[in-house]
Amino acid sequence: MIDSAQVRLERLQQARQLMKQHGVDALIIPSADPHMSEYLPEYWQGRSWLSGFTGSMGTLVVLQDFAGLWTDSRYWVQAPMQLAGTGIELKKIQVDPTYAVFLAEHLPQGAKVAIDGNVLSVSAAKELQAAFADKNITLVTDIDILAQIWHDRPSLPMQPIYQHPDKFVDTSITDKLAKVRQVMAEKGVSHHLVCSLDDIAWILNLRGSDVEFNPVFLSHLLIDEQKATLFVHQDKLSDVIIDTLTQAGVGVADYDAAAAALAEVSGVLLIDPSRVAVGTLTLNSAQLVHGINPSTLLKSIKSEADIAHIREAMRQDGAALCEFFAEFEKKLAAGETITELDIDTMLNQARSRQPDHVSASFNTIAGFNANGAIVHYSATVDNHSVIEGDGLLLIDSGGQYYNGTTDITRVAGVGQVSHEQKQDVTYVLKAHIGLAQAYFPENLPSAHIDALARIHLWSRGLDYRHGTGHGVGYFMNVHEDPQVISVLAQQTPERVLKRGMVTTNEPGLYREGKWGIRLENCVVHTVAYENEFGVFLKFDDLTLCPFDTRLILPELLTEAEKHWLNAYHQRVHDELIDRVDGDAKQWLIERTKPV
Repeated sequence: MIDSAQVRLERLQQARQLMKQHGVDALIIPSADPHMSEYLPEYWQGRSWLSGFTGSMGTLVVLQDFAGLWTDSRYWVQAPMQLAGTGIELKKIQVDPTYAVFLAEHLPQGAKVAIDGNVLSVSAAKELQAAFADKNITLVTDIDILAQIWHDRPSLPMQPIYQHPDKFVDTSITDKLAKVRQVMAEKGVSHHLVCSLDDIAWILNLRGSDVEFNPVFLSHLLIDEQKATLFVHQDKLSDVIIDTLTQAGVGVADYDAAAAALAEVSGVLLIDPSRVAVGTLTLNSAQLVHGINPSTLLKSIKSEADIAHIREAMRQDGAALCEFFAEFEKKLAAGETITELDIDTMLNQARSRQPDHVSASFNTIAGFNANGAIVHYSATVDNHSVIEGDGLLLIDSGGQYYNGTTDITRVAGVGQVSHEQKQDVTYVLKAHIGLAQAYFPENLPSAHIDALARIHLWSRGLDYRHGTGHGVGYFMNVHEDPQVISVLAQQTPERVLKRGMVTTNEPGLYREGKWGIRLENCVVHTVAYENEFGVFLKFDDLTLCPFDTRLILPELLTEAEKHWLNAYHQRVHDELIDRVDGDAKQWLIERTKPV
C-alpha cells in the first residue's frame, strides 16, 4: 500500500532539512541495492518509500526547490498516478535530459550531490563524475540521508538458502569455478569479485528467496586462483551446504565482511563495474580490471541438459495455463465476478499444482482494457478493475520451477471484441511471427533483429516503447543479461545472440486509455545451418500455450503466417494433450484448431 501524498511530502521535507544540515545541494535515490539487482528486498526500496512510485526502474532526484522521478516508457502512464500530490515531476528517459545532465545544468559551481555509495555502481559513479566535472560538482557517497529518516525501515531478509536439486544440475561448483578461473587467467587477474546475486547463485548451484520472485540470496563472492569466499549471513546456511561448499574450495564469511576482505587483496581484481557498488570497494587497494562477469556469459548459454529440463518446465506451465484459461472462461460464461487480482490468484493456484513449481517468476500483470495499456501495470487492493463488459484482458505472468523459469503473455477477449481491437491483435501477432521465423548469424548483435518484429507495426505507423526480447534464466531471474532484442537498449560487445540462449519474443501495441496487447513466448536459440558461410541460428519456441484465434483476423495473415500459427498450435496440442483432462483438455482442443 502506498502512503498518502501528504506523508510523502513530509518525508521529502525531512530529507531536505537533512540535506541542508550536511551541506548537500541534491540527493539521488536510485532503484538499486549493493548488488545492482533489478528487483529489490524491501530494505533497499527507498525510492518507492520516499516517492510512492513502485515501478522496478526509476531514479528520484531531490533539490530544495525541485523533485523529479526519471523512468522509462514502461511507466509513463503509471508514474503520474502514483506521484500525484507530491510535487514530484515525471521525467521521461530518452525524452528529457538525463538526471546527470539536469543536475549539471541546474546546480551551481562547487555544489555537492549525495547518493548512498552502497547503491551506486562503479560505472554509474564514473558517468556522474564525468557529467559534473565542468562545474566542479562533488559526488558525496558516504552520507545516507535516507537511513536517517526511514525509522521503520524493514530488516534485511534472512531466508534459508537451499541447493538447486542435483537432478536439475549438470555442472558442479568446481567445474563452474574452473570456467570462471580460466577467463580470469586469460584476463591476467588474480582475483574476481562477484556481487550480482544471480551469478553467485548460478556458480554455487544454490538458490534462495531473499528477493521476491527471484531465487537468489544476498551475498558477495570473492574468487582467487585457488579458493573462493562466500560472504553471506551464515545463519542461512545448513551444515550440508557448508560441507558442499568446503569440498568445492569455497569458504564462508559474514555478509558484512566483504569490504574489509577486499582491503587485504593484493594483485589484480576483476570487477563488473555495472554490478559492483562503490561502497563495497571503499577499502580496496588492489589494481582493478573492469569487465563483464565471466559467469554472466557462461550462464546465459544453457546446456543441452538445461534446455531439456526447461522444455519440461514449459510443459508443466502449459498444462497449468490450460487449466487457468478453462476456469477463467467458465467463470466468465457463468457471470461470476472476476477482478484483475483474481487472475493472479487463479494462475498461482494452477501453477502450484505442477510437481516442480516453486513460485511466480514476477508479479502477474493482468490489465483489463485501459489498464492493459500500462506496460508494467500492477493491480492492487486499492486500484484494480472488475473484468466485465467488453474488451481485452492482457495477462503477463510466469512461474519459477526447479527445472526452469517461464514468462508468457497472452490476450483474452471479454464480451464483444471490436474489429479495431482484432486488427491490433493481428498486427502484434504478425510482429511476433516475424521474429519467430528469423534466421541470423551466430554472434549477431541482438538489437539487429528487432526490426524483424517492429516492421509489421512500423509499416502501419504503429510502434511500442519497450524491448522485443530479453534473456531468461534457468530457475533464475526472469530478466537475464546479456542479450536484449531492442533498438532502444544501449549496445555493448556482449549483447550478441549465441546458441543455447533463452530469450523472449514479445512485441506489443498500446493505446493509452483504451487497451494494450502483448504476445510473448520464450524461445531457445538453436543451430539452423552450419556451412562455409558460418553458423546460422533460429528460434525454437519453448512456451506452450495457444494464441486466441477468435481475436485474429485471418485475412490479414499471409499463408506463411497461417502455416506458422497452425504448426505452433499443433505442437502445443501434441505436447499438452496427455497432461490435461476435463475442461482444460476440451479448452486445449478447441483453442488449437487450425486457422
